[in-house]
Amino acid sequence: MKITFLGTGTSQGVPVILCGCKVCTSFDSRDKRLRTSVMIDVDNQTFIVDTGPDFRQQMLQSKAKNVDAILFTHEHKDHVAGLDDIRAFNYVQKRPMDVFAEKRVQEALKREYAYVFAKFKYPGIPEMNMHLIQNKDFKIKHTLITPIRVMHYMLPVLGFRIKDFTYITDANFIAPEEIEKIRGSKVVVINALRKEEHVSHFHLDGALNVLDQIKPERGYLTHISHLMGLHNDVEKELPSYVKIAYDGLVIEV
Repeated sequence: MKITFLGTGTSQGVPVILCGCKVCTSFDSRDKRLRTSVMIDVDNQTFIVDTGPDFRQQMLQSKAKNVDAILFTHEHKDHVAGLDDIRAFNYVQKRPMDVFAEKRVQEALKREYAYVFAKFKYPGIPEMNMHLIQNKDFKIKHTLITPIRVMHYMLPVLGFRIKDFTYITDANFIAPEEIEKIRGSKVVVINALRKEEHVSHFHLDGALNVLDQIKPERGYLTHISHLMGLHNDVEKELPSYVKIAYDGLVIEV
């Protein structure tokens, strides 16, 4: 299984043009982050988790030729705003895109992209098949996917486990029974917004505490704001098995 980090950043924080901090002016490409998304190649299928505003740019940079399905964690704009750009894959693959999301997220997508679901189908609009998921195991063809329920302050969000890989973003609480579903994962990706505490995201120590409970072989931090600090500096502070993910990073699980 190959994992490609398409984006590891967030909309949280001061706009770069107003900031001028060391991260925003860094020449290290690892400090330049698009909105959080990941591409998973497994069992001869390619899945994308979340299509944020940078989805088109991420697909061009990754040179992805095929996408079999899109999985949504939740409906916030920085995770769904690029969905319109699946139309290129509709054209190349000659089929609608399979989209997997909870009922609440599907309803938000139908509001946001009303023209896709309108009775009159304007030529060239994105085409998608919506698949309802819950916090229960499901399959895409023969690939088993285990949802992980996490809380993003008051909003229920889904993470996903596929084989030995677990991906969690936009969380600040994971119940003990959901932690148990993650145990045994060799690689766990979890959000860590900044060093200071935040109302709806894990901060650095919070994310490290979760990883310490699960004890995967490798842990990666994502959904990182410029307030975290420079990639090179922060990584020196981390346990040996934990790394900061960066855009374009490819790992094998």
